[in-house]
Amino acid sequence: MMKRYWLAIWIASLFSSCALNGALKEKARFKQLEIPKLKLADSMDNYLAIDSSFLFHNAQGLWELYVGGNPIEIGLKTGILTKSLYAYQERAFFTKIQEFIPSERKQRWMMRLTKIYNRNIHKYIPLEYKKEIFGLSNYASSNYNGLMDPYQRNLFLHGAHDLGHAFQDLALVGCSSLAAWGSKSADGELIIGRNFDFYAGDDFSHNKLVSIVQPDSGYSFLSVGWAGMIGVVSGMNSEGLTVTLNAGKSSIPWAAKTPISIVAREILQYARNFKEAIAIAKKYPIFISESLMIGSAAEGRAILIEMSPHKFDVFESDNADYLLCTNHFQSNAYQSDKRNQKQIEESHSAYRYELLTEQLQQQDKLTAPKVAAILRDRNGLKNKEIGYGNEKALNQLLAHHGIIFQPQKRLVWVSANPYQLGEFVCYDLNKIFASHTHRAAYSLANTALNIPQDTFLTSKAYRDYEDYRKQDRVIDRKLKSDEKITESEWQEYQKLNPLFWAVYYKRGKYYFEQKRFGEALKQLQQADSCEVTTLADRKNIASYIHKIEKKGDNR
Repeated sequence: MMKRYWLAIWIASLFSSCALNGALKEKARFKQLEIPKLKLADSMDNYLAIDSSFLFHNAQGLWELYVGGNPIEIGLKTGILTKSLYAYQERAFFTKIQEFIPSERKQRWMMRLTKIYNRNIHKYIPLEYKKEIFGLSNYASSNYNGLMDPYQRNLFLHGAHDLGHAFQDLALVGCSSLAAWGSKSADGELIIGRNFDFYAGDDFSHNKLVSIVQPDSGYSFLSVGWAGMIGVVSGMNSEGLTVTLNAGKSSIPWAAKTPISIVAREILQYARNFKEAIAIAKKYPIFISESLMIGSAAEGRAILIEMSPHKFDVFESDNADYLLCTNHFQSNAYQSDKRNQKQIEESHSAYRYELLTEQLQQQDKLTAPKVAAILRDRNGLKNKEIGYGNEKALNQLLAHHGIIFQPQKRLVWVSANPYQLGEFVCYDLNKIFASHTHRAAYSLANTALNIPQDTFLTSKAYRDYEDYRKQDRVIDRKLKSDEKITESEWQEYQKLNPLFWAVYYKRGKYYFEQKRFGEALKQLQQADSCEVTTLADRKNIASYIHKIEKKGDNR
């Protein structure tokens, strides 16, 4: 009782802490700065412009933002141009939160705890980026002002990506990356590909934003993300330095520090080689574990910066020709790390690493189209069909985006929807940054180098998979609410994705709860014969089978 009493006092003191208002005091100081007055110069259905900055919706469905200036100007221009996209993104995010936490009372508690958790986040973000966030937040939707002030809310949302990594058991994250050069590359130059498998709902991934930024200080860069986010998850700068993020296994953090996307943003804006990238990364305390794959045109290869709250190391491949990264660490500092070892043993990270290794053995002399084929691969090891949406696949059919870099040529390819199956749109940074007159309503892409969409998109298998995803949500809802599911519903559901273990596991669990043990056993054994995603999933299936066999009545 005494421990609970002191815990209650501690929480109450945090609620009343002045630290909760630190970000708001900071916002008040920013308001004293000279704020330029801006207004839209041109406005059409697919094109908005302010001075030389603009937003364009291209033929492939990507939004292209071209913006420059000092931090306040970049934030304000981005806010005006992406206002509707920003509102859409916030709505998509908070809708997903409501799915996880349907109770309004619990939602309010979550927001209170979020404020406590993030109470000092403003202290860990560089001033120039806080100014940019301030400018951007001036154009945030007012729909969520009752939850939090827009500036404070945007700061907190930059930490949401990190929390998604920390809670990766919710299947929010499972990225795969590869880099090749020398004998593994068609022209001997560095080539990089990655899938950003951060999933926060279909709506969240709907509007992919390609941001081309020319700041007053540092290097110009291209990054791919979503409206409202100034941090970087995938990008390349004008010097040919690239940054991509891959989550590691994290403990549940107790307080927010520097969001990893902000660390990546500073590297992209201010580093031109490995030494400078490492120096920037070392400056920041972070609150999750992350691998940053850094590609460098100057060095002609890639490295991994592996960061966690208590350790920092750099990994370089022993093989001179390639570097692979999934969701576990490889450097010396983490060889005996228990959390990392658990990630290798229990998750699908090691399987995808082996799959990447197999792909590189089969796909020699990599080109951008070959890398796209690897990123889009839906099968498992030895080309085994493992069910669509299986997280053991490189293409889990949930990616926010796929991206390919050729740093020495300054070429970037970004996947159009859906997932990484749509056309990979090419951007030539040499041409983009050489010109300062991008005013006409046309795409910045070099479409002659685009990679065609995956032929899977026009197949019956793809249509079945999309129907399966819809039906999967219906099945989950009925299981949660103990509603009856007919035999015909189960049969149709399984027919849509017949090689995926989960369709049999869910049916088996349903029969088990109804005490139809013989039918349950058949379904669970079928699930066990498939490529099950994680060790925890396999143990769960085995546990149900053991319970049924122990009963001895399998009729």
